[in-house]
Order: sequence, then C-alpha cells, then structure tokens
Amino acid sequence: MTDGKNNKSSNANKKFVRIVIIGSFLVMLVLGISTFWASRKTVTMTDEAVSTVSSFYLEAMADQRAQTISNLIDYNFEHMEKALYVLESGDIRTQEDLRKQLGDIKTILSLKRFALVDEDNIVYTQYTTYSGGSRYEFLSSDKLDKRVIYTTNQYGSSKQLCLAIPTDGLTVMNKKFKACFVLIDIEEIADLLAFEEYGGAYFSLYVQNGANLLNNELGMINEGENILEASKKFLSQKSWEQICNDFSEGKKGTLRFTTDEIKEELCYVPVHDTGWMLVVFIRESVINEQIQGISEINSRTSKLLIGVTLLSVILFAIVLIHYLHKISKGEIEAERENSRTFMSMANTDSLTGIRNKHAYSEYVGRINQQIQNGEIKEKLAVLVCDINGLKHVNDTKGHAAGDQLIKDACSLICKHFKHGAVFRVGGDEFTVVLNENGFESLNETLDGINKVIEENIKEDEVVVAIGYSTITEGDKEVHDIFERADRMMYERKKQLVEMGSKSRD
Repeated sequence: MTDGKNNKSSNANKKFVRIVIIGSFLVMLVLGISTFWASRKTVTMTDEAVSTVSSFYLEAMADQRAQTISNLIDYNFEHMEKALYVLESGDIRTQEDLRKQLGDIKTILSLKRFALVDEDNIVYTQYTTYSGGSRYEFLSSDKLDKRVIYTTNQYGSSKQLCLAIPTDGLTVMNKKFKACFVLIDIEEIADLLAFEEYGGAYFSLYVQNGANLLNNELGMINEGENILEASKKFLSQKSWEQICNDFSEGKKGTLRFTTDEIKEELCYVPVHDTGWMLVVFIRESVINEQIQGISEINSRTSKLLIGVTLLSVILFAIVLIHYLHKISKGEIEAERENSRTFMSMANTDSLTGIRNKHAYSEYVGRINQQIQNGEIKEKLAVLVCDINGLKHVNDTKGHAAGDQLIKDACSLICKHFKHGAVFRVGGDEFTVVLNENGFESLNETLDGINKVIEENIKEDEVVVAIGYSTITEGDKEVHDIFERADRMMYERKKQLVEMGSKSRD
C-alpha cells in the first residue's frame, strides 16, 4: 500500500519535473524566438528611421545654405544703394576725390570690390580705371534697366559673382554714370557656407549645365568634374534623367542610391536668381552610425539572451537600456554643446561681442518665414542705427579710438534696447529688431536714448542716428520695414549734424 503511494508520489514528482523542464524549455524557446524576431524588426525599423532622418537633415542643410547665399546677395544690393546715396551727397570734383570716396565706401559699407561705370563703359575703382565693355556682359547694352546677377571668370582668375544695378543718371566730375557693381569671390561664399564634417557630409556649387564652381570634391565626384556627366556612372537611367531635368529647370530634388553596398544620398536646391544649384551629399552620416550602432548592440545582445532565464534577460535588458540611454544622452549633450559653441563663434562680432551680420541674415530669414505664414502681423519693429563721425575719429585719433567709439555706441544701444535683438551689420551700422518684447515701450525708449545722444553732442561723446519703422499690412518681409527705417535714419543724421554732431566725413 505504502509502496503504491510512494510510486504514485514518485511518478507525480517525475511528471512535475518533466512539466517544469518542458515548460522552461518552451519559455526559453519562445523567449529566444521573440527576442530574435524583435531584434530583426529593430534593425529594419532602424534602417527606415535612418533613411527618413537623413533626408530631413540633408534637405534642411541644403535649404539653409541656399538661403544664406540669397541673404548675402540682398545684403550687397542694399549696401550698393547706400553707396549711391553717399556718392550723390558727396563733394567729388576730381578722380582723386572719387577714389578716396570709393575707399571709404569699401571700409564703412563692407563692399570689398565696388566699382562705378560711366556711359563710355569706363570702370572706376578705388585704385584704377579701365575699359569694361569687353569684360562684363551687362555693359553690352547702352542702358541698364534692372538688377543683374551673373557668374564671371576674368582672365583665368577665380570665379566671381557679379551684382550690378543702374545708377539712374548719377553725375560725378561732370561725367554721367550708368551702373555700379560689386564682385564677390565664389571661394569666399564657400567659406561662409562651410560646416564641420558630419561623418562624410559634403557640399558644392554648380551651374545648371553641371559645371563645378568651387572645384572641390563631392563624395565620389572629383574636383572640377561636371556633376551631370559624373553622376551617370553611378545613378540609374531614371535618376540621372531626373537630375538633368531638375538642373535644367532649376528645381530642387533628392536622390538615394547605393554604391559598393554603401547607402548614399544627394540633395540639390536652386539658389534664387543666380542660375546656381547648391548640392549636399551624405555618405554614412553620424546619424546613421549612431542609430545603426545601437541596432548592432541590440542584435548581438539578443543572441546572448536566448541561453539565459527570463529573469536574467529582463534584468540584463534593464541594465543595458539604462547604460545605452546614459551613453546616448551624454553624447547628445556633448554634440549639442559643441554645436552651440560653433554657432556662437560664427555669429558673434569679434569687436563688440554682439551678433554679427551673418547672425542677422539667419534671424531675418526666420522672421520672414513667420511673416509669410501669417504668424507675425503686428508688434514687430526694425531700428537702423548709424554712428556719426566714425571716419573723423579714425582719421584724427586713430583706429583704436574708432574701435572704442564703436564699442561705446554698441553699449549705448544695448543698454536702452535690452529687450530687442541687436546686431552689428556693418562698420558703423547696427540693427535692432523688436518682436513683441520691448515693442510696447518703443517710443519711450527712443525718447530716452535720443535725449542721451543729444546731450552727447555737447560733450563730444558717442552720437548715433536712429531710424525706425514698424510692420504694416503690405509688408512681405523684414527688408520692407528696414528700408523705411533706413530712410528715417538718414533724415535723423542730418538733424544731428545741424545740432553740431560730426558728419560722416
């Protein structure tokens, strides 16, 4: 009887052990299969995420740099108009007077290669005069009716961007002038667009027939090589026809392709009014490396999880996720800090410590987008501030005193417009943008700073002419407000001169 009970108990124990063993094996099998499936699924989803994120990153990079070039062109056109105003109001009797005035314009308005052209197509620069009829395409007609933008390459020199405007009957030294222009080295534009290498990120500029303006490499495309001819070697026929058509019609586009089992991406956008195409190329970007690295770690880890218990797997996963999160967070924070430091250096004026004209161009680009989207309709003001007598101080006291005058003017402006965005956009010019903050107290602040400025005339201290304007219903971009403020600033400058302030000369 007892033996029967023992046998039953022994059989039950054996059955329980078998159930436990089989159950454990099934749990481990299910765990292993599910872990392997999840790992494979993660790799697939990671690849899709990498492709999507890389596309967004590439398009944003291309659009931002194309806009930077457009802002640079607008900036030069604005300062050419100011240069004409200076020439019209100046007392220029001899060619020596003209060259001196052109030198002052170069220094104060930051127009490095500014020149005038008379009705006989004679070009006048700071240092020389020469016949320009055969050198510049825009001089082929007797009269210039509108702005001109084109690319030129003079006698084997580096490629240049030429910007020209009509002078509307400007007469100097009893000569009539029909145009003025500036030349910008395309290599200088490339330096402005340069960015740190992000795991194989490249950019270059091309004309619509595919010729390279910068003579630099773009991934597998060699220096100076025509992008349309070179890309035929690695693009499919359909993709190659697409890039050719897009270049010809000045359209933006993105192409993905694989060479030597490496996924690569090409994005191109037109640069407005120039006939250029800005191209950005990415091969194995940091985004890809970081996300793919996490995917590979998970894949290797999943193979180890198959041979351990459920509890060990859960604990190990928690530790692993925590560890990866900590590392990823640290790397992201370090990258953000490096990016903030780089952007701060690129956007800061070295003399005054405030934001420079490059920062102003980017800032205005964002505001313009908000205006066009209808997000900003009111409470936006632009102030144009210009230092009186900077050239006089440079000539009589030296450039160290001139630098101090610029810093004093900056301190005065920042002190009163502490709620605005202040930028140094030229040698003696500052711009302040009030977007909601500080807008309500604009008139009170202006009264306060103008009172200080008028007192400074008596004390022979820093004097700043300030003009301002606010957004109106018809304004489509910040430049519309800036032009009104700029005109008001010149009227204020005349008033200050009548009060005893030093003039520009």
